[in-house]
Amino acid sequence: MKQEIVQMALLVRDYDEAIAFYTQKLQFTLIEDTVLTEPKRWVVIAPPGSKGCRLLLAKAASEEQEKCIGKQSGGRVFLFLHTDNIQRDYTNLQQQNVNIIHAPEVQPYGTILVFEDLYGNKWDLIQPITT
Repeated sequence: MKQEIVQMALLVRDYDEAIAFYTQKLQFTLIEDTVLTEPKRWVVIAPPGSKGCRLLLAKAASEEQEKCIGKQSGGRVFLFLHTDNIQRDYTNLQQQNVNIIHAPEVQPYGTILVFEDLYGNKWDLIQPITT
């Protein structure tokens, strides 16, 4: 048996503001933006060069969902992003005024920093140790 997670939904307040943040500030690629039934859209993004899991930007459709924007993991780090150059990406995050929670730090598994997206979701940016 073979299975893999290929996409995760990320609750957003507004499609266009989320697309702008992820594509301009984090340099993600917009894979798809299709109108389904107004106002619902199918918006998929991925990190540059990624062949793995993608994010479906899902606009909150109820008051309950709106309350969960930025809190999908209850305040813990929600998403983990690997990089081949953490210093380059750290510089970009600073230049883009992205909120850095924890500056780069070496850990046994690699160098890591923690940042928040536009809604307050916490992300780990990790440059894994290569062998």
